[in-house]
Amino acid sequence: MLIADAERYLALRQALGFKLREVSINLRAFAKFATARGDIHVRVSTAVDWATEGSSPNVRHIRLRDVAQFGRFLQAENPIHEVPDNLFHFTKRRRLPYIYAPEELTQLVVAASRLRLTYPLRREVYATMFGLIAATGLRVSEALDLRLDDVMADGILRIRRAKFGKSRLVPLHATAASALNRYLEARCQLAVTDDHVFLSAGARRIASSTVGNTFRRVRRLAGIAPARMRQPRMVDLRHTFATRALERCPTRREAVARHFVALATYMGHADIANTYWYLEATPELLADIAAAAEALVAREGI
Repeated sequence: MLIADAERYLALRQALGFKLREVSINLRAFAKFATARGDIHVRVSTAVDWATEGSSPNVRHIRLRDVAQFGRFLQAENPIHEVPDNLFHFTKRRRLPYIYAPEELTQLVVAASRLRLTYPLRREVYATMFGLIAATGLRVSEALDLRLDDVMADGILRIRRAKFGKSRLVPLHATAASALNRYLEARCQLAVTDDHVFLSAGARRIASSTVGNTFRRVRRLAGIAPARMRQPRMVDLRHTFATRALERCPTRREAVARHFVALATYMGHADIANTYWYLEATPELLADIAAAAEALVAREGI
């Protein structure tokens, strides 16, 4: 019964847009484990025993979290199902971002334009892609998944079913829109059938690993922070965009709230806490916001 319940639960959530790749693996494994014990309902003791077999504190935490969500779903139908508390506490520490200086972003684009021309438009592909991510804060996967008809009129990108199954529209700054249009004019001259905006040597969607390797090569060509023990990453382009946007945050209380909500929506954050994280991750930015808040409080006599 639990095996069928797990499949029903997964099918429902996937129909709502959740990808659930790891969750599916976990719940199917748990359902088989529980069924082998003779359980027909979710039981706390079984869930804990199964989670304990995880290879690390993080894995054990995730296992029990997934079963707890599954248990809540089934308990709404039948209170005999139990919902385990998560006994395996795990605090994930996000790596502090590298914030690129404006001149470093220019250096990256210029370096991409000097890549070895192993296939037509390789230089233009990477120069445009890295510039677009820096100008919009797109996730790398979102840039790679862009298709020609996702570039809409008036400089708007359509991001389809990205992380957490969400879609959104991303307006482009005029300079970003102009650079993308110049690339697309050259891109549309290629005799290819694949409609991804950015193409690989095989005229199809570029693999994430290929982009990562190429970015590291471009970063070295650009000579960015060569002495750092932890080298700047491509995802730091997204972090840089968010940080620069928050630096322009107005100081009026109602404007600050709107600014955070707008930025969270623009970047596709499922939880605004992910946007607030940039304050914690960037001490200089946190200090600036704190000073602005103190000034606001003083003006309003709170």
